[in-house]
Amino acid sequence: MRVSPNWLREFVDIKVSDRQLADDLTLAGIAVESLREQDGQTLFEMEIGTNRPDAMCHYGVARECSAIYDLALKPIAPELPKAKPVAAPFPLEIQDAKGCARYTARVVRNVKIAPSPAAILDRLKIDDHGGVGNAVDASNYTLMEIGHPTHAFDLDKLAGGKIIVRRARAGETLKTLDGVDRKLDAEDLIIADAVRPVALAGIMGGLDTAISASTKNILIESAWFDPATVRKTARRLGMHTDASHIFERGADWGATVLACNRVAELVLQTAGGELEGEPVDVVARHVVRYSVWLRHKEVLRYLGQDIPVAGITRILKRLGFALYNSVEESLLQGLPAAQIKTLRSEDWQEKARAKAKEMGIELPNWHADKENDLIVDLPTWRLDIEREIDLIEEIARIYGYNKFANTLPAFSGGVVALPNADKQSKVRSLLLALGYNEAISPTFISHSDATALSSSAVVPLANPLSEEQSVMRTSLVPGMLNMLAWNLNRGTSDVRLFEMGHVFSAPAEETTVETAMLCLGATGNAVGPNVHGPTRAYSFFDLKGDIEAALEAFETGNLTFEKTDHYHPGRSARAMADGITIAEFGQVHPDLAAARKLKQEIYIAEIYLDRLLALPLRVPRYQPLSRFPAVDRDFSFTFADAVSFEQIHSAASALNIAELKSFTPAEIFRGGAVPAGKYSVLLRAQFQSDERTLRDDEVAQWSARIIKALEGIDGSLRSQ
Repeated sequence: MRVSPNWLREFVDIKVSDRQLADDLTLAGIAVESLREQDGQTLFEMEIGTNRPDAMCHYGVARECSAIYDLALKPIAPELPKAKPVAAPFPLEIQDAKGCARYTARVVRNVKIAPSPAAILDRLKIDDHGGVGNAVDASNYTLMEIGHPTHAFDLDKLAGGKIIVRRARAGETLKTLDGVDRKLDAEDLIIADAVRPVALAGIMGGLDTAISASTKNILIESAWFDPATVRKTARRLGMHTDASHIFERGADWGATVLACNRVAELVLQTAGGELEGEPVDVVARHVVRYSVWLRHKEVLRYLGQDIPVAGITRILKRLGFALYNSVEESLLQGLPAAQIKTLRSEDWQEKARAKAKEMGIELPNWHADKENDLIVDLPTWRLDIEREIDLIEEIARIYGYNKFANTLPAFSGGVVALPNADKQSKVRSLLLALGYNEAISPTFISHSDATALSSSAVVPLANPLSEEQSVMRTSLVPGMLNMLAWNLNRGTSDVRLFEMGHVFSAPAEETTVETAMLCLGATGNAVGPNVHGPTRAYSFFDLKGDIEAALEAFETGNLTFEKTDHYHPGRSARAMADGITIAEFGQVHPDLAAARKLKQEIYIAEIYLDRLLALPLRVPRYQPLSRFPAVDRDFSFTFADAVSFEQIHSAASALNIAELKSFTPAEIFRGGAVPAGKYSVLLRAQFQSDERTLRDDEVAQWSARIIKALEGIDGSLRSQ
């Protein structure tokens, strides 16, 4: 929406510069996105919230300026000549009170359709309206000025000389002003003459009754249509017009007569003619707005700063709210003198109490503090105001958010961290340090993914968004594979991601189990090309090392690794802490990768986060280095392929040799003189004492025990 500051100054005597005005409006919640120059004048590009249709026009923004600067707002009061009397008013009929609460119309005869004067066209250019003709331009001008949509019919083309507001009938069609034939639905609200539809209510007029160069007599309409009804029809037909934009958000129920008269005034000024009869104003139902009780103590409680009652009164009155100091006063306001006398002398207290009850107010409480409290009657154009807190927000934004002192919020107690917050933070920091990025995938996945990658019973959604999001995820792997694929498809070949989340299963009817999991995904290069060496692809052992690094932060007890076929035969394993599975990891099977169009090797790890977080964090321990030299011994053994290093290491550890500080593989070899189905491994043992220098005979004795233990698992000593 565009607004001209020069136009605003016709309603409010604004003294500040255009740029200062833009800043002040933005601080008050009527955002000016940018300033631009057009035809030698400044224009504001505005961003008006959907709840503020009243501010989607120049007069609405001028009202905001009036409140911000405490300046008088000049009223829009059309000056019309005396209308030619008629025997009977123009016939209007509202058959659908829900869809149309009010319809106002008036007749102007003997007009001369011609281009609008330059002053009108210049204003229309603000919103890129090129000008159609004086009668149509008068309607567009009024919309930009006061924000209420209107329409002009060629009166002589209305069959039967009447207007009916009703729902469309089966089989009816309407050719709208854009030349498109619209097939109408029974729920569409239309404007019709005695024979056919002539306009889509609140959206667009019909072409058959449009103003043309030969038009002599026109009927100006101004109405209030139900927002939901207009929105539903506009969405169904794929239409969005200036009129529907306002009506969908809630137009001003009280502005129909004013808008109709304003269009008539402009038509008479630019097209000549004469008024026939007074406006015909048919009210099918009232849009009821209940008064709001505004308590001064609540203003102080919410805003934390005392704003004087005089300041509150000034702000609300400038915005168009009517204020009363008591329920009785608001009740009696505007009633005929005779009725006021009757109420005062007989049952005015009961009337006031009944009115207060409608507003949820207990009169005794009201009287207790009525000097500082107000009853606020809401204007018809502010449909967004319904509660006391809405009024407090109005006070705050006009008073100025920048005027409130910077204070900390109320503090009632310390922040309580979640039980595992420190542990999760430790894991997250470790993985980030290892080069992984944290990611989040949807909690909902397809049924096929849920069953293909997990054996858990699925938890279906009662109202799924789609078949692709029909069940709760049973594993984090589908989401991880999708995220890896998303990166690969966009040219990022080296990817490492992790996700902490929950998976869901239904082990029994009407029972859902939620389990915390951690998933790692990696693909691409572990080491990129550099001057020190060639590229090295990410491998199974890189993933195993990352898992070991993450698990080292916890007291895992006896941590062991076992080979599995969970992901890829021969390239999958599980990590176990004291016999409990903590993690499963490996390479994604090529068949699964191909099905998801993943052309690189993908490595996945699933860590049972709930089991891991149940372990205590490892406490750093200091141990001084030994002052005595270490002694290394190498053992060359041949083992069957079925024997893992985990078994070899366990056999040596089971000897409980205190001086055995490390036992690691140094080299591994297959082929040559090593028989098929076997491998040769060079094992290095390091012995060291913290108390003395070791003797050769001691080392020889321990070495003999290690050899015997390894021969016990079918190892064959090659040399020492």
